[in-house]
Amino acid sequence: MTSHRLDPAPGTTRDAFSRDHVPVLTVDPGDTVTVGSLDASGHLARQRFPGEDQPKLIPGARGHCLTGPIEVRGARPGDMLALRLLSLRPGEWGWTVAGGRDTPVMRRLGLTEGPPSWLLWELDSAAGRGRTAEGFTRPLAPFLGVMGVAPAEAGEHSTIPPRASAGGNIDCRELVAGTTLFLPVTVPGALLYLGDGHAAQGDGEVGGTAIECPMTTSAIIGLAAGRPLGNIHAEAPGGRVTFGFDADLNVAMGDALDAMVRWLEVLTGLGKAAALALASTCVDLRVTQVANQTWGVHAVLPTGVLGLPAP
Repeated sequence: MTSHRLDPAPGTTRDAFSRDHVPVLTVDPGDTVTVGSLDASGHLARQRFPGEDQPKLIPGARGHCLTGPIEVRGARPGDMLALRLLSLRPGEWGWTVAGGRDTPVMRRLGLTEGPPSWLLWELDSAAGRGRTAEGFTRPLAPFLGVMGVAPAEAGEHSTIPPRASAGGNIDCRELVAGTTLFLPVTVPGALLYLGDGHAAQGDGEVGGTAIECPMTTSAIIGLAAGRPLGNIHAEAPGGRVTFGFDADLNVAMGDALDAMVRWLEVLTGLGKAAALALASTCVDLRVTQVANQTWGVHAVLPTGVLGLPAP
């Protein structure tokens, strides 16, 4: 198998998804890729003070600054892409901003008007900690907010809402190194995009951003046959994970739970009602994010529970 390196540059970054984008790298299933990505806004340098307007790789970007797309040779619609995350290393700096935008959360908290509030972070990957200029510290738990393939529909598509059919802006903090994320292939070659590095985030991404940062990601890209589900799911260090995305949180919750119950049916041989009863004793439902127009919920079947083999 071959190892590849892909860095962010004007010719290797996009701010939308499209089946018509020309691949910037072609790999074979089983190849390893090391992909660099800028922060979500595509900043070329760190902010020296909160809110400083630094130059961006894609001025006036419509969405996240993503690296890709990566073509997977032989991938066809109906296949399942397996993205095995080997390592995720944040850059040396990051930022978080909240307020000053018209979103349901900001309206609820009365923060749509007035200037936004920024936190600037110094990130120490070796020590695994981040520190704000105010002296607040927290452990790092890096992951990519956006991991997705091109949608089947023609045209360019926003990177902001996640899609059940193609992934994208999932923003799930469970998807750390050691995870394998399974994405349905919808177009020939899959066309995989990566970016939106998060050094750490809480469930919900309640302020609309995490610790946004540049990221270097190492992963093995493969194709997986015989998966228990045909939609997005993951095998993470913390357990098996299923997802739901919808403008209605109740629908998103139902979709995540439905997928997990179907997975439990496969794992245990039980019928649906019995699998739901079992899920009620051990499956956690978590709000993934409330920041991206389409809300997210993920269901987690923790590793080691019920005597099931580790994912």
